[in-house]
This record gives sequence, C-alpha cells and structure tokens, in this order.
Amino acid sequence: MPLHWWAITVLAILLLISLIATFALLRRMRRFEASYVSLQTFMSGLQLETLLQDNIERVAKQEQKQEEYDARLNSVEKKLRASVDHVELIRFRAFENVGSDLSFAVALLNQEGNGVVLSSIHNREEARVYAKPVNFGQSTYSLTGEEKEVIAKAMNGEKI
Repeated sequence: MPLHWWAITVLAILLLISLIATFALLRRMRRFEASYVSLQTFMSGLQLETLLQDNIERVAKQEQKQEEYDARLNSVEKKLRASVDHVELIRFRAFENVGSDLSFAVALLNQEGNGVVLSSIHNREEARVYAKPVNFGQSTYSLTGEEKEVIAKAMNGEKI
C-alpha cells in the first residue's frame, strides 16, 4: 500500500475521532446550558442576579442600621456608667441609749465608684445628716466604719 493511502487512512481516523469528540462536547455544552438556565430561574422565575443584588442591598442597609444602633448604644452605656446604679443602705445604732437602729448610712455610686455617701446620726434630741463625696470608692473626708462598709458593699455591684 502506497504512502498516500496510509496518510488518507490516518487522516480519516483523526477526522472520525474529532467528530466523535465534537459531538461529545456539544452534548456536554447542551447539558451545561440547561443547568445554567435552570440555575438562573430556579425560584419562581426570578433571575438569580436580581435576587443576589436585592440581598446585597439588604445587607448594606442592615450594616448601616447596625452602625446607628452601635452609636446609640455607646451613648446610652456612657450615660449608664455615669448614673447612680449602686445603692446600699446600712442601719445601725449610733448610741447605746437609743432604743433602735435609727441611724443609717447610704451610698449612692456610679459604675466607677463616684457619688456620695449620706449618713444620719440619730439620738434622743436630734438627728443630723452628713453628706460626703466619694471618688473611686474613696473620700477626702474621714469616713466612719459604717460609711466605709456601705461604700464597699456598693462597689461590689455588677458593672457593665
């Protein structure tokens, strides 16, 4: 068999292989196209791109709202830390000749231990009330044992 017949045979085989590969690829392409179309219209005929864009817009709005809420919450927490939220009261007998625990010490403190301690000393003839400022759980004025105790109890409250 001459050489040109061998070349024609080889070319025919290669052509047959390429036709088979082309039909196989065409079949795969049609299946891919059908899958793509079903993916694009998978929910009640809506396009996937439209759904994704709507979700992106919703997430952006939620992030903006979250930032607003964080700013509001920070200002509320700042006010809360400065407001009086640790209150303790101790009643005691200041003098032996007074029949009951009519004297008291009350601490009104914020989160940082700043505020005031009020004391009332009661005896048979009169009652006196004293107010002493408190900064970080300490006062520049001398404190009685009851005042120190009520400040310590107020400082043990829960903090944010």
